[in-house]
Amino acid sequence: MSASEPMNGACHCGTVRFTVTLAEGLDQPRRCDCSFCRMRGAVVVSARREDFTITAGEDALALYQFNTKQAEHFFCSRCGIYTHHRRRSNPDLFGVNVACLEGVSPFDFPTVPVYDGITHPGDRPDRPGYLIAGYLDYRPAE
Repeated sequence: MSASEPMNGACHCGTVRFTVTLAEGLDQPRRCDCSFCRMRGAVVVSARREDFTITAGEDALALYQFNTKQAEHFFCSRCGIYTHHRRRSNPDLFGVNVACLEGVSPFDFPTVPVYDGITHPGDRPDRPGYLIAGYLDYRPAE
């Protein structure tokens, strides 16, 4: 999918709906190993803030923040599904849950890199950028 094609997305119950144009299309899926993302388990892709629009259910969105309270994690207050988050490392980018995008499943990606969110680059000036911690591989065993 090209980065210029808008996509529709929604939470599980359909209360929260959005449109998004992905910054890199579906070419850069990832997971994070920070304490919150490990438990959430979502595969995410990137979108610029200006390319993400809530089209319905904004009043049903709930916000979760922890630790530095810089990142903003949004989820539907009715069904509980995480839809997107504003990044701590780059507040001009959103991470979007691929499972919320129409026609996309997290199982569509055979290999998903896992980024090192435990040692966030903002916390460790001697480690610029995210380091890849590993990969999740969905390919069936042969």
